[in-house]
Amino acid sequence: MIRILWIVVFGSVVLFLLMLALAALGLFGKMPSFEELENPHSALATEVYSSDGVLLGTYFIENRSPSSLEEIPVMLRQCLIATEDIRFYSHSGIDYRGQLAALISTLLGDVRGGSTITQQLAKNLFPRPGNNLMATILSKFKEWVIAIKLERRYTKDEILNLYLQTVQFSENSYGIKMAARTFFNRSVDSLRVEEAAVLIGMLKGSTYYNPRRNPKNALSRRNVVLAQMAKYGFLPESELDSLMQLPIRLNYVSPDHNKGLATYFREYLRQELLQWCKNNKKPDGTPYNLYKDGLKVYTSIHSRMQFYAEEAVQKHMRDLQKQFLASYRNSVPWGNTKQFIDEAMRKSYRWQSMKRSGISEDSIVRAFHTPMPMTVFSYEGEKDTTLTPYDSIKYYKMFLHCGFMATDPLTGHVLAWVGGINHHYFQYDHVNPGAKRQVGSTIKPILYAVAIDNGYSPCYEFPNERIVFEDFQNWSPENADGRYGGNLTLYQGLAGSVNTISAHLIRHIGPQPMIDLARRLGIESKMDPYPAISLGVTDISVYEMAGVYGTFANEGTYIKPQYLLRIADKRGNVLQQFTTRQAEVLSPQVNYVMVKMLEAVVNSGTAQRLRSRYGISFAVAGKTGTTQNNTDGWFVGFTPDLVGSCWVGGEDRIIRFRSTFYGQGANMALPIFAYFLKSCYADKSLGLTPKAAFPVPPGPQVIETDCQKYRQYMSQHSTDYY
Repeated sequence: MIRILWIVVFGSVVLFLLMLALAALGLFGKMPSFEELENPHSALATEVYSSDGVLLGTYFIENRSPSSLEEIPVMLRQCLIATEDIRFYSHSGIDYRGQLAALISTLLGDVRGGSTITQQLAKNLFPRPGNNLMATILSKFKEWVIAIKLERRYTKDEILNLYLQTVQFSENSYGIKMAARTFFNRSVDSLRVEEAAVLIGMLKGSTYYNPRRNPKNALSRRNVVLAQMAKYGFLPESELDSLMQLPIRLNYVSPDHNKGLATYFREYLRQELLQWCKNNKKPDGTPYNLYKDGLKVYTSIHSRMQFYAEEAVQKHMRDLQKQFLASYRNSVPWGNTKQFIDEAMRKSYRWQSMKRSGISEDSIVRAFHTPMPMTVFSYEGEKDTTLTPYDSIKYYKMFLHCGFMATDPLTGHVLAWVGGINHHYFQYDHVNPGAKRQVGSTIKPILYAVAIDNGYSPCYEFPNERIVFEDFQNWSPENADGRYGGNLTLYQGLAGSVNTISAHLIRHIGPQPMIDLARRLGIESKMDPYPAISLGVTDISVYEMAGVYGTFANEGTYIKPQYLLRIADKRGNVLQQFTTRQAEVLSPQVNYVMVKMLEAVVNSGTAQRLRSRYGISFAVAGKTGTTQNNTDGWFVGFTPDLVGSCWVGGEDRIIRFRSTFYGQGANMALPIFAYFLKSCYADKSLGLTPKAAFPVPPGPQVIETDCQKYRQYMSQHSTDYY
């Protein structure tokens, strides 16, 4: 009997060693090469960082970011081994005691895992090919062999770090670094012990112990982990009871691309990065993969300024939307015609999808008029309701939209980019350089700059009377307020956005010089050489207008707005650094006159509510813009430190306010800039100091800006001096 027992034991050991040898020879499936063990590969998310070091978001197939050994605190390692593999530092990859205990427990009906952390790492790095019993048994032997090889290649702490990078948490988070960010919005090295215990507890069942979805299960499992730490001396018993009493306090950050900071910017950047990846090769000659290669992308966006910009947009657009809906209480902008909504229905994704499926138009129309449950956007939060898809089109058409960009005029860096009111429901980006709308009177400073550059004084006067352009179908622009008579200086013409003064200027100067200056100021949009460009009939982007006014704020030097700074690989090696173009467009003296004129717009003109309503007392300049029928509202402004470019309007140009009282740029767009400025200058950590005045350029000022002196000079000299 004893002999038989020894034969069984010896035979089992021999069989076990034989199976390991066969596995090592690759008879149970291809074994990883030395190179693959040396450089184990996992899909790594590309990370997008703000200029102040905040992770804005990721592009991924698996939302995973690498962590360095230095980032993993000792406490977290202790948490892991106390729960998963207490003999981790003493075994060589296989814990035979643990395996035997697991086998006996299984035979007794209590199924327990006996895999070491190293074996689990082997399984994560080189997944099993199938789920049937035989494949599982053979894979076990492969994992044992791989575990032994990993132990020879890496230190114990390196194995722990690799394991923590490969484990999958729920909420589409892979690896401890992303899990820490997703559930607690922390870096790994700043996790508290009770937070680390929650994450390690999830390894037993990432969904069942998900603290957001199953908080009771997560709390119970966290306490088990804490108890294990105390059991093995990693946590003082005196702290255990108090830690177990703590609730789980999440600071959840969704990995959803439609949530978080700078959603519109991240999507625009994604398209640019995809092209970059296509054009750039890795050392092995293959193109970079945005979703797998763990690139690190550094941008000029400042996280707190981005937050203040998004906050300003939400605050103002919520109030503006109420004004807009109140103005159409018993009607809609498109009147009684069904054609507008019918066309929108036929252009919708739902219609196109149903049509591609071969469904007849009559059936599609019936489907669009059949009520169904749906969740819709509102400023008070998502609402569950029942609507027909046709009525949902009407509902969404009534929303006003917005594009807002902020830049640093001295560097051209884009500090904030808000392309709309909600990226999940409205994905069109109104800051995208390809998104253009009629710019209205915000174009006028370009015309005035041409005049000043040609020697006109801002005190020069034109008659406030309508003129006719016979060569352009007798075009004769009107003033928005319908007032005429007397003479107005260029100061007054720009401050009050008086169309007749712009008409006189464009007649004297001509359209082409204005277009030429616009090109030097970064405007690439089409501009036809007609007098009407003086009033802003051209479609131009928020992005381009930020560059124009950035020039005024930067003493006449244009810098193309820049948002991408550099791209590095997963190890931090810089692959490319990006620069932007700049050029002196206006002399400092001419530019200073323009700044003074744009200050007058704020002090006494169409933008004076910056002072009166929003209480901004420091140096600020800018220009409002309102297009025909109140379709588009603009404001572009600047301080010595910041530039803000803002557009507000409907998705379709028929969506507009009924009255200029509400539909002017001062009401539609200016408040966003005001809220943004107030938040930024109130945040002392940003280092912005309100300036009493804009800087005066060195040297003599040859253009007279004091209108009293100008009039005295003109009365004493018979000259054509402007």
